[in-house]
Amino acid sequence: MKKPQFLIPLLLFFIFNNSVLGQNKSKTINAFSDRVFNGKEYQPLGDLKWKFKTEGKIFSSPISQNNTVYIGSEDGFLYAVDEKSGKENWKFKTNGAIHSSPSISGNTIYFGSFDGFYYAVNSQTGKEIWKFKTGGEHWLGEIGMWGFKPANQYMEDLWSFYLSSPVVYQNGKTAIVLFGSSDGNFYAVDAKTGNQIWKFKTDGPVHGTPVIDKNKIYIGGWDAVLYALNAETGKEIWHFALGTQTGFKGIQSSVAVSDGKVLFGARDPHFFALDSETGKLIWKYDAENSWILSSAVVKDNTVYVGTSDTYALLALDLKTGKEKYRLKTNGYVYSSPAIAGNTIYFGDFTGNFFALNLLSNGKEFNSVSTENRKQFASATLKNDLLDFGYTAQNEDLTFYDNNKKVMDQFYRLGPIVSSPFVNSNTIYFGSGDGFIYAYNLQKGK
Repeated sequence: MKKPQFLIPLLLFFIFNNSVLGQNKSKTINAFSDRVFNGKEYQPLGDLKWKFKTEGKIFSSPISQNNTVYIGSEDGFLYAVDEKSGKENWKFKTNGAIHSSPSISGNTIYFGSFDGFYYAVNSQTGKEIWKFKTGGEHWLGEIGMWGFKPANQYMEDLWSFYLSSPVVYQNGKTAIVLFGSSDGNFYAVDAKTGNQIWKFKTDGPVHGTPVIDKNKIYIGGWDAVLYALNAETGKEIWHFALGTQTGFKGIQSSVAVSDGKVLFGARDPHFFALDSETGKLIWKYDAENSWILSSAVVKDNTVYVGTSDTYALLALDLKTGKEKYRLKTNGYVYSSPAIAGNTIYFGDFTGNFFALNLLSNGKEFNSVSTENRKQFASATLKNDLLDFGYTAQNEDLTFYDNNKKVMDQFYRLGPIVSSPFVNSNTIYFGSGDGFIYAYNLQKGK
């Protein structure tokens, strides 16, 4: 498949998360705990039910409980929005952007902010219960990143979208909240008090979200290592190291665990299946120099995951890693997909949101667009496709600031890096245009 001309990282010195949320059996809604929702057969996207405007880009993913949708925004607020009307119930202010996705256990909602704190807030009133101070939260960055010019300028990674999203784990009589931090630690704190129980040190910021399966915690970060930890003690069981080539280093996604396999993608341009007991490689899929920041979801022995450079949703065989089919979109697929019934839902970086019939081998789908995409697509996209060089308009892309200008143009489209949540025949997702969207789902076919 032909790639856009800018995706030759070693030649041009540049390249190219969230989190999706689900509900587990214990009434705790944890980021990445389960991305398969109850549903009917194929349910395409219907009419817009409502949209709610925040004052910042949305990288956080929504969750819904007790007729309320919760989501964070880059404007520094966590919002509680009425599920039926789209009206604000309350909002909670932090002193930093909220790129972490919330999790709920009982009447407490947990999330992190770029102000350097992880919070526990009453989900009904929006009142703070506790906050935990990390060593500081920040985007990935360095001086002269990836050979960009000028060599002495500090540069933030333009594609580091998320902070770690907390997960609640019941450890005997104690519930603990687990999350990573930009300070390089992975933390376990008491869910009621916010007191630290243990921490695990890595060799880089941890912006991924943990997944717990059979008392093992799986977490990866910017040191390009996937760790399996004991959920009770935080001690390492095994680790798996990926490649560290410039521009291809780091794990932003979360794992899926199925059939004894730990499944995940990374900036190392592959998708990996590891043995959950030993951490040994079972198979890996060559993603054609494409990052995989999307987190996978598994159904009926098929693994579904998005790619960046090839603009695709992939369907891979769970046992072998062989590609079954792909759905080509209009831009990077960083949104982690969610499945309800025989439909998979996800967004792309151009502001399109898709509903694909899983029984159609990638042939039957419909899509909707953000309001910003409708307004700015013709001026930003080339033949309705994301094209870095086209949008750059002959700017010298060896300079960091010119790449940032292109990304700012892309953000005008309302990119969807937020991942969807399905509840009561409605699907919710956030967008870079600052809106959370609620769409009705059509009757099952």
